[in-house]
Amino acid sequence: MKTYKLTAYEKDGSLITEETFTAESDDAAKEQGHLLLTEKDLLERTHRLASPLGKLLLFHT
Repeated sequence: MKTYKLTAYEKDGSLITEETFTAESDDAAKEQGHLLLTEKDLLERTHRLASPLGKLLLFHT
């Protein structure tokens, strides 16, 4: 299992949420990240999901 980091920001750059979670693959992490963003109503806010290697899996400005 790998550890992924999801962050979401306000337009002024202030942090809304920062969560870490584990997933078996990048694809599974994308699904889990999308679900978390949907649950918190943050899909339209600036957000990013990064892999343990620093690869951006989800990104929205």
